[in-house]
Amino acid sequence: MSAVAANGLVKHFSPDIRAVDGIDLDIPEGQVFGFLGQNGSGKTTTVRMLTTLLRPTAGTARVGGIDVLADPDRVRKLVGVALQEVGLDDLQTGREQLSLQSRLFGISSGETRRRVDHLLEIVSLTDAADRPVKGYSGGMKRRLDLACALVHEPRIIFLDEPTTGLDPVTRDQVWRYVEELNRDGVTFFLTTQYLEEADRLCHDIAIMDRGRIVAKGSPAELKSSIGTDAITVLFASDDDAQRADSRIRQLPGIDSTALAGREVVAYLRNGASAVAGIVLALNDAGLTVSELRLAQATLDDVFLRATGHHLEVDKRVEVAAVAGGAA
Repeated sequence: MSAVAANGLVKHFSPDIRAVDGIDLDIPEGQVFGFLGQNGSGKTTTVRMLTTLLRPTAGTARVGGIDVLADPDRVRKLVGVALQEVGLDDLQTGREQLSLQSRLFGISSGETRRRVDHLLEIVSLTDAADRPVKGYSGGMKRRLDLACALVHEPRIIFLDEPTTGLDPVTRDQVWRYVEELNRDGVTFFLTTQYLEEADRLCHDIAIMDRGRIVAKGSPAELKSSIGTDAITVLFASDDDAQRADSRIRQLPGIDSTALAGREVVAYLRNGASAVAGIVLALNDAGLTVSELRLAQATLDDVFLRATGHHLEVDKRVEVAAVAGGAA
């Protein structure tokens, strides 16, 4: 049985705002499935529909074999959910918040204490467990909200940008816990903007752009689909890059190219042997190279090829995440 399945799932907020524009999903039990995309691509809207928080405009969806429209209460009891917007009671302590969440799921007091202590350690909040949540930093609240999604030990867990707001050490701890739970058969539906997170955790990835899935496969399959190497060439102007793109794609051995502003990326199987030929061809065309880099193809290259732009995370958000998570 599929853990999560959707057919023609659509969510339109108005005729002009098509947040999710017809997607199909079939996620096996025990998989870590990743939605990779920029903010506004439709990732969170999809999660909200699958977790019964939004009603689809069209299409069908089943979670754990249960129709999200026909029996939403059963779906909510089945899954764990941590959304981008943290929903916590500022007047309670972290321990009280987790204990309440556990008891609401009918878990005994003794088992609740065991689970709460374990989760507080996992998200590095043991020292702050008995402080009111209103005194927590943004990163600490994010970690507590994640623990609340896990307290009833669900078999299907939706994590929407789960490590946003976490410092690198705690982020790695969360990744390790996801991997540990997955080895025990827990299914994860993960949305993320972090390439490293998707590459490390996910068995399969769907790249979302403007409400549609534009590429799907395992990280290895997606990277190999565009070539093993990527040669990135930077020019002084967008016009030079457009001219270079036309010239490079005609060269032998080039599998494909992607154009992004002043940058052209060529994908191929043996990049080292092709560098000299590319430089000579561009020189003959009167084009001056500002910078050239050779590297193995990454998920960012896959994203660029599929969408026409890089997966860019706002650096101000990254700085705030580190500062907040460290508190």
